[in-house]
Amino acid sequence: MLHELILKNRSYRRFHQEVKIDRPVLDELLDLARLSASAGNIQPLRFILSCDPERNARIFPQLGWGSYIKDWTGPAEGERPSAYIVILGDTGLSQSFGCDHGIAAQSILLGAVERGLGGCMIESIQRDQLRVVLGIAPKYRILLVIALGQPAETCVIEPLGPEGDVRYWRDNSGVHHVPKRALHDLIVG
Repeated sequence: MLHELILKNRSYRRFHQEVKIDRPVLDELLDLARLSASAGNIQPLRFILSCDPERNARIFPQLGWGSYIKDWTGPAEGERPSAYIVILGDTGLSQSFGCDHGIAAQSILLGAVERGLGGCMIESIQRDQLRVVLGIAPKYRILLVIALGQPAETCVIEPLGPEGDVRYWRDNSGVHHVPKRALHDLIVG
């Protein structure tokens, strides 16, 4: 069951924008992050939840959407996420956030997949502009943004080719292909 969730948990970048995600669903997903591991149990992460179309429209242009897909600035209107979760680090609690935000993001995304949704962790963020448009206090470090929605694309895992190219790509049908290294190539010693 977990294996299937992980296989379905791809970095989706196009969504059925008309399919809304309500605040209670975001709260349920955030609760999964809350219950996840935290280094030293410091729990320094804070979150901004957005399922409001106007707020989403302010977040969208602050994000980078796929550096390997040339001449694409992100999903078109109608294919944009219906919700976002901005993950912040509270510098009043810690100056280092280790991998807490990655653990939290993975928990959120697995919960989204379980509900028939999908998403994408985005680290390519115009942080200064996002801070302004969302009114984020200086004590919070912007770590990640998770885009969420009902996927409007198919993502498939491909074996990494002999040339070792890890770049994802889209075919002429719009299918998103993600090369992955073989299990035996990951094991050393």
